[in-house]
Amino acid sequence: MGMGPGMPVGTTGAIPTGLSFAPPALASAQRTANLVEITLTAAPVTIALGNNIAPEFWAFNGSIPGPTIDVNEGDRVRILFRNRLPQDSTVHWHGLPVPAAQDGNPMDPVAPGTDRLYEFSLPAGSAGTYWYHPHPHRTTHEQVYRGLAGLFIVRDPRDPLALAGVPEVPLVVTDLRLDGQGRIAPNTIMDDINGRIGDTLLVNGRRAPRLAIRAGEAQRWRVLNATNARYLDLSLGGRAFAVVASDGGLLAAPVEGVTRLLLAPAERAELVVVGSGAPGSVTTLETFAYGHGMMMGGFGSPAQVLLTLETAAGAAAAFAMPAALRPIAALPEASAARRIVLSGDGMMSAFAIDGRAFEMGRVDAVSRRGEVERWEVVNASFMDHPFHVHGTQFQVVSRTSGGRATPEPRLAWKDTVNVLPGETVAFLVRQDEAGLRMYHCHILEHEDAGMMGVLSVT
Repeated sequence: MGMGPGMPVGTTGAIPTGLSFAPPALASAQRTANLVEITLTAAPVTIALGNNIAPEFWAFNGSIPGPTIDVNEGDRVRILFRNRLPQDSTVHWHGLPVPAAQDGNPMDPVAPGTDRLYEFSLPAGSAGTYWYHPHPHRTTHEQVYRGLAGLFIVRDPRDPLALAGVPEVPLVVTDLRLDGQGRIAPNTIMDDINGRIGDTLLVNGRRAPRLAIRAGEAQRWRVLNATNARYLDLSLGGRAFAVVASDGGLLAAPVEGVTRLLLAPAERAELVVVGSGAPGSVTTLETFAYGHGMMMGGFGSPAQVLLTLETAAGAAAAFAMPAALRPIAALPEASAARRIVLSGDGMMSAFAIDGRAFEMGRVDAVSRRGEVERWEVVNASFMDHPFHVHGTQFQVVSRTSGGRATPEPRLAWKDTVNVLPGETVAFLVRQDEAGLRMYHCHILEHEDAGMMGVLSVT
């Protein structure tokens, strides 16, 4: 048995800190009217991290994270995926309302050395912060921890924050674990049970970079938790910030005065941060320790600094937060109901949904296209599980624990929701495209081990 997750096992801690903040590269795109064409190549590549540490990653277009795809509502997107890995792979467009045949699910593998064209349109109302990552059967966890992930931003020309000129700061959070030779370490037995947690967090491929902000300046942070299993319990040195968007885009109104924010694996949030203090003063964005009920002495998600926010010289004009961001219509009353039970501990019992581990080719549930359903997701295990549904967004209604139901405090679009041990999360959901859709835990080791099902939308 290897060492437990969260324990330093190699040279990761020697990666230098304090480099200047840098956003991910933008994907090179050819644009003709509303058609956007992009090529993504997944391949092994050696990337220098400093102090003579240069692991071989698996990366999209040679960078970690992969290049940011930046498009608009109404665009038609063609993405040529070139698989140059030693394994089958796919590209899943996490959270986006794409046709089932373009979703990159495990039933549609792309063999090593071959190409696959993904093509879909981005409807009105789809603006938000999404991401893309592989989704092959049984090897998703390895391909993601080796570096394959990137942002996918969809824009709305009526976005009030963009119209106000608020600059954007993309934060793609990944974690890394190296062995004693500076190579990406394989999973341990405990990783397979608890989910892999690296010993060092990276933001856009850099360790604890320094980000400048002027006093009074507002920045819009698009935060993506692209880790396999690490929970981000975020704090900005106790300073308040505003949450303005969730997985599926802007909220109806900003939530101001927030000082802590939990992001489960695969969740996204958009924050507005306003600079303060004298020039040279610093604040750290850190994540506190979070255990998520790990088994057999697992170390959970340890505390760590993500970046240092430094007040630059000069002052910005006062920022006025818009009172309203975008209208969100509540889904109508459900005409069908579904109960999903998550179970297993990875040791004495297998990870499963409704008592069955995932099986390729088996349909586990059937929904009707356009019908609103109420799903109740029951966590009958001892660990947190971030639950994800492909192909759509949903609206969380309530959370029930110990027999007591708590209504969700605000209306928001989500595609991933954390479910605590013993908790039941209820949400309303509608699938608008026919075909096969996945639903699963987004701790990637749990997904690959069987905590995944197939929904047939007819």
